[in-house]
Amino acid sequence: MAEFGGLRCDPGGAGSEVDEGSEIEVDTGNEGNSNNEEWRLVNRKKMKRKQRESDGEKGEEEQRVRERHGGGNGNSSSEKKRKVAPGPTPTPSVADFLEKAKKFANDSAKAKGITKRIMEFIALDDQPFSVVEDVGFRRLIDYIEPRYTIPSRRHFSDVCLPEMYNVISTNVHELLATDIAALSFTTDIWSSDVSPTSMLSLTAQWIDTDFKLQKIVLHSQEFRGSHTAVAISEAFANMFDIWRIDRSKVHAVVSDNARNMAKAMEDSNLKGIRCMAHTIQLAVNEGLLSQRSIADVIAIGRKIVGHFKHSPLAYSRLQSIQEQFGMPQKRFQQDVSTRWNSTYYMLESLFAQKRVLATYIADHDLPATFTAYQWVLIENVLSLLAPFEQITKEISSSDATVADVIPLLAALKRLLNKEAETDHGVKTTKSALLEAVSSRFSQADSEPLYCIATVLDPRYKDHYLDVGKKMSTREMIQAELDLGKPLGDGDGQVMHSAGDENSAESKRACTTDEPRTVSLSDMFDEILQENNPFARQRTSSTAQQLDGYLSEVPIPRSNNPLEFWRTNQGRFPDLAQMARRYLSAPCTSTDSERLFSAASHVIDEKRNRLSCEKAEKLLFIKKNLPLFLKK
Repeated sequence: MAEFGGLRCDPGGAGSEVDEGSEIEVDTGNEGNSNNEEWRLVNRKKMKRKQRESDGEKGEEEQRVRERHGGGNGNSSSEKKRKVAPGPTPTPSVADFLEKAKKFANDSAKAKGITKRIMEFIALDDQPFSVVEDVGFRRLIDYIEPRYTIPSRRHFSDVCLPEMYNVISTNVHELLATDIAALSFTTDIWSSDVSPTSMLSLTAQWIDTDFKLQKIVLHSQEFRGSHTAVAISEAFANMFDIWRIDRSKVHAVVSDNARNMAKAMEDSNLKGIRCMAHTIQLAVNEGLLSQRSIADVIAIGRKIVGHFKHSPLAYSRLQSIQEQFGMPQKRFQQDVSTRWNSTYYMLESLFAQKRVLATYIADHDLPATFTAYQWVLIENVLSLLAPFEQITKEISSSDATVADVIPLLAALKRLLNKEAETDHGVKTTKSALLEAVSSRFSQADSEPLYCIATVLDPRYKDHYLDVGKKMSTREMIQAELDLGKPLGDGDGQVMHSAGDENSAESKRACTTDEPRTVSLSDMFDEILQENNPFARQRTSSTAQQLDGYLSEVPIPRSNNPLEFWRTNQGRFPDLAQMARRYLSAPCTSTDSERLFSAASHVIDEKRNRLSCEKAEKLLFIKKNLPLFLKK
């Protein structure tokens, strides 16, 4: 290769031609570096220009091919879509910016709606009024809606709270004015632990025309002064007057076993029912805790639980042992003297950690320990109390009624009368429990309200009553059915709860002046009818309904009795209306106790100066607002 004028070239062979667009290498030596760079820039520009020309020729060729094969100008819809450029985004005007930055007026619909939701948040979630002044809450609202101005806490407590209470109170009044066959109530008295405050509750429930159980809270008002029967009776009269409740629709009032409550029910001419859960509490305390050996076991259990509760070091050691055994980390449960089942749960938690406690005692000290005999006693006591715990759960459910009382007691008594392998060491306790239950519930199976409700529950009917109670309950139901209907039926005849055509004829004959001679054969027929009342032919429609209902097999216990009556009200119309009345009564005052559990969250250590008036309104809204919220 020769050099000429600083250009290197290959004059011979196939490589003698220089490709178009190829970069010509220039060698000017160290002295011509600037000229070398200029040559390279020139070459790059030439290459780019030729590349554009080549791309243009290729594009024209492709266009000609599309025209030959596709026809027309070759612009497809997809091509058009690709060529259409999006329009420019409209620029917000200054007025739009000012409008978005402008605060809502206090009386605007949007501001009122947000204020209402904040008031609901305070009432439903037990929040203090001061939450609207918290920094985090205000930042949250400002982020969600910067144009909203949060009112003061005084506005929520003095304006929003009464307004919401009045709205819900109006809705409750309208609800009570509907077609209600009977109303049942629960009541209780509660005293706060953090303030000198006592409250009297009144909750109502009924079965509507669609056979659905409805529940509302009417009062949790302040109850000042001595809790005498006279004061309670006057409070009941005042509460019934406020809600315009017709006394004839008051079916029953469930309360605890306190004497002042029982006397108040009597003075108010109200049908009082003793809370079954409270009665079981008294029976268990009387039959179980009175036994010295069991009382000692419970005392030791309380010492052990208290030791781990007050010593973080002891509890951490216990957790380590639980991990070694591969057991879940659980704390021991402390019992409460007013709840017998809490004692049951305490012994249950101790017995479940028996191996863990044994390992702990090997290396560490405890204030007290169980002996081998006491561990066996605990196991047997748990087995003995298991049915009581099951009953307590069932009657504490929201749909439990007085119809459950007689069947549950019949099953419990039968179970306590049977011998079991776990009776070792607790036979005396078992007998004492049976005696306490029989004594405390001695009036249950003879109380018309319980008996009628049991028969009208399609899960039980009259299968849990003895022969004598079956007869008397049937007659009570028939008498109430007849009294609840007009004196004459369609053919103008007077309805009778019992008797056949001959007896009806004899009664009509007695209304005439002509005496009738009674024969010896008549006496035989009369004796047969007295001893076989179910064989007599029923003539009234209500009697036929009762016969047809009782002749059918009871539905399973897991089924809903109200669903049965809703489905079969066409077959048994009079019985269905009677069931709306008797199945409305609960068997416990659990609703009032749950109300006061909520009250303990409203009047707590942080709000111990909250007035009872505001506390009652907050509880009223918390319990009743969910009934009227749009889903």
